[in-house]
Amino acid sequence: MYLIKDGLDFGAWLDAAAGSCIGAGPAPRRENQDNFLLIDGSGNAVYLSQQEPLRCRVANWPAGHVRAAVLDGMGGHGHGREAAEAAVQGLLQLPACSDVATLAAGLDALHTRLQTSFEKPPQAAARPPGTTLTLLEIAPGQAPLLYHVGDSRLYEITDDTVDTLTVDHVPATVYAMHGLLNEAQWRLRVHGEHHPQISQAFVLGNAIGDTQELEKPLQALDAGNLPPFLAHLADRRVLQVRDDAVYLLASDGFWACADPLAVVARWPALCAGKTATQALASIFDDFLAQPPYGLHSDNLTMLALRFTPQCSTV
Repeated sequence: MYLIKDGLDFGAWLDAAAGSCIGAGPAPRRENQDNFLLIDGSGNAVYLSQQEPLRCRVANWPAGHVRAAVLDGMGGHGHGREAAEAAVQGLLQLPACSDVATLAAGLDALHTRLQTSFEKPPQAAARPPGTTLTLLEIAPGQAPLLYHVGDSRLYEITDDTVDTLTVDHVPATVYAMHGLLNEAQWRLRVHGEHHPQISQAFVLGNAIGDTQELEKPLQALDAGNLPPFLAHLADRRVLQVRDDAVYLLASDGFWACADPLAVVARWPALCAGKTATQALASIFDDFLAQPPYGLHSDNLTMLALRFTPQCSTV
């Protein structure tokens, strides 16, 4: 497992750390197809390349600006790791953004470029590749910007609560958007059970429309198309964060089991009173030492962030 904090400087206003491993379970994956990106306030970056941590310096990076992202490559479609790695390389080239519209436009354009590149040999696969992307863009002194596609998640963890701040792009969400599932049914399907299907991914495209056929563009989910009980969780928005919470960006290997709610319910106690690095290590150690019942073997990647009062807004 890689637990990464050293060599990154997020200043006095943010504490952040990253962890990733091939996973646990009865039949561990042959490779880690997840990825992540952390760019600190001095332009120092760390991510995975060929499943190993790699560091670089981002040129002309604004002082104090931070980018944090988790990516889960779709192994079932072929070239999942490569799609996640290509997305990270694109994120390293994307200029720092200070508003949601600019961030969304830049990432949508990156999606289109990568989609075109993977349509050409030798990367072409029988099923088009894709990756999740859950990203926080944080300008100094400003509230974080969220961009989300796929079924990785952003969680807000306090000493006694767990709140999910993103909506999974999965068939159950599409059914809810069409009025075929109510809130209780949706929550059971998405957070109470494990279903590995996905309806939208970065590079891949979306199957969210009425025909549920794969289309190339990404479709942003927001108050205009989500059911009322999810309307406040738009994929692309400004986040209001708290200084008494840990924010976890995580790939779905952590809840790919028979009782996902029981796993996530352990996190407040594991994070209480800890730094980002300590919270991350505690969650990984707990999960790997006590793999949950009915675990579906998958890669595990998580970023942990804690904000200081000068950055957080409530």
